[in-house]
Amino acid sequence: MKNLLLFFLFFLILGCSDDDSYKVIENPVAVDLENVPYQKLSEYNFFIGELNKLTPHPDVLLYKPNSELFTDYAKKLRYVWLPKNTKAEFVSENESLNLPVGSVLLKVFYYDTVQTGSQNKILETRLMIRKSEGWIFANYKWNDSQTEAFYDMSTSTVPFTINHNNHNLSFDYTIPSDSQCLSCHSKNAEPQPIGIKPIYLNYSLSGTNQLQNWIRKGYLESDLPQAISSVVDYSDSSKSLNDRARAYLDIQCAHCHNPEGSSYYVSLDFSFSQTINSENMGVCMPSTMNIPGFDRGYIVAPQDPINSALLYMISTDQPQYKMPRIGRSLTHQEGVELISQWINSLEPCPSFD
Repeated sequence: MKNLLLFFLFFLILGCSDDDSYKVIENPVAVDLENVPYQKLSEYNFFIGELNKLTPHPDVLLYKPNSELFTDYAKKLRYVWLPKNTKAEFVSENESLNLPVGSVLLKVFYYDTVQTGSQNKILETRLMIRKSEGWIFANYKWNDSQTEAFYDMSTSTVPFTINHNNHNLSFDYTIPSDSQCLSCHSKNAEPQPIGIKPIYLNYSLSGTNQLQNWIRKGYLESDLPQAISSVVDYSDSSKSLNDRARAYLDIQCAHCHNPEGSSYYVSLDFSFSQTINSENMGVCMPSTMNIPGFDRGYIVAPQDPINSALLYMISTDQPQYKMPRIGRSLTHQEGVELISQWINSLEPCPSFD
């Protein structure tokens, strides 16, 4: 009788699953705001089973923005966890969702092609944790055995070689410090998430709209506007060249280059909502930047990529000139090609002679 009772209890637990699948009862996610950041990534219980399998806890939601920041060809996995009985709130389509105190955003950086082999290599996991006083950063560097990631907010580099398009690329992968994280994740000098703007999540992934998936999982209030804009995937050649360029410059540049960002330069504003006006991207705008050879040119010179300061900055690997300044050691060749094509497609600057 006792064994039979245990069987029915087990069956009842399985039957309570919200998606009718068999779920193993795991330790709950542990985020104690008085004691975070923890010294080890495993202490949070964000992942179940072997840590390097990156299997999210049932209470952790995987998401993916439509347009992604380039980071030396690293692959990325993004997750969000919210405290029980809380939900994110919509602010506007161009502002990050307002996540409740106690929320955590996770971003895992890994490579699935190392040199000429095909082994996965996880380098770092970055966390943003919302405490009552605001967001904090917590970076975790993975050990060589891929069994654990340890808290480390100092800048560090990992000599690395990857195979991209059948070419071996050797570089120093950089794991950022706290201040470097803030230089990009900043709004009016306060830490701020980037990738959870509705404009990045309003698209279908595997047949499900990302925003609606947040609502279905109980992670987002359902009072969304009927119409929300969306960026395009800049790698999708079926989309218009202009929209792809706008999306690319938005995700690569707009977190700093906007009126509330850390690098607002003259009137440049690369936010997707603002680049309907091409001048906000520097088109036909004289360059006053201290870059050799561009002192009398344009930031973007239509039909003249070589003489466009913007293209030079996203192409060069010289630290004092490259853009973005943080997050890449390699040149994003596909991005350079996209922006070159876009510049060549632009109408000439008006003549005032």
